[in-house]
Amino acid sequence: MNTADRILTIVVTATLTSAAWIIAGGSLIENAGSESQLASTRPAASAPSPAPPLDTSSDLPSYGLQRSGAVAAPLGTVAASQPMEMEGRNLMVPVLNIRKADLSDTFTDDRAGGRRLHEAIDIMAPQGTSVVAAAPGTIERLFVSKQGGNTIYVRSPDRLTIHHYAHLAEYAPGLKEGQRVRRGQRLGSVGSTGNASNDAPHLHFSILRTTADAEWWEPSNAINPYPLLMGDAGTGSAN
Repeated sequence: MNTADRILTIVVTATLTSAAWIIAGGSLIENAGSESQLASTRPAASAPSPAPPLDTSSDLPSYGLQRSGAVAAPLGTVAASQPMEMEGRNLMVPVLNIRKADLSDTFTDDRAGGRRLHEAIDIMAPQGTSVVAAAPGTIERLFVSKQGGNTIYVRSPDRLTIHHYAHLAEYAPGLKEGQRVRRGQRLGSVGSTGNASNDAPHLHFSILRTTADAEWWEPSNAINPYPLLMGDAGTGSAN
């Protein structure tokens, strides 16, 4: 075989090899976009993260992992939105016989020596005062944590808002996960469980804005309850 034939053979071989790789690569890209392939390559869409164990010695979730700086929307979900104005109008003070004038805005107060923000309000009340649901919803979780003590997570009917009640002395008799509660229904009583001072019993109340498919313990956006409660909300009362 002369030199010209060898060069021609090399050129033809390289051309055929390149064409084969182009065809194979196109097939892989097309298959990667198929429904079956997405299920195995998108973890958030194929399998949810496991829920943490119920461990009273753990700091997680101390207040449900809700820190606005740590929010990252899971794959395949929409971002958490701000609450609608109607939600604020329907919100009531979640402690019996506490007036709006008695509330203080502690949402941006420092906690843990300035290492984190409070992202909630503390509603001061005598030990044993009834805690009532600020709005209707479903009890997503009854949880005991080192910081929050006896806590309740109530999820709104549209699943986009979670009301978090912490430091409870006890739960209302018969309260259970999955139970629907109405606005003003008794959930428990004010206490000092968790890291709350025995000399200053109070309800730690926070509002978490989340997405419909997120779990109760996943990161969410904390919304200041104070301006919402100071709107058209009435004095807390049991219905």
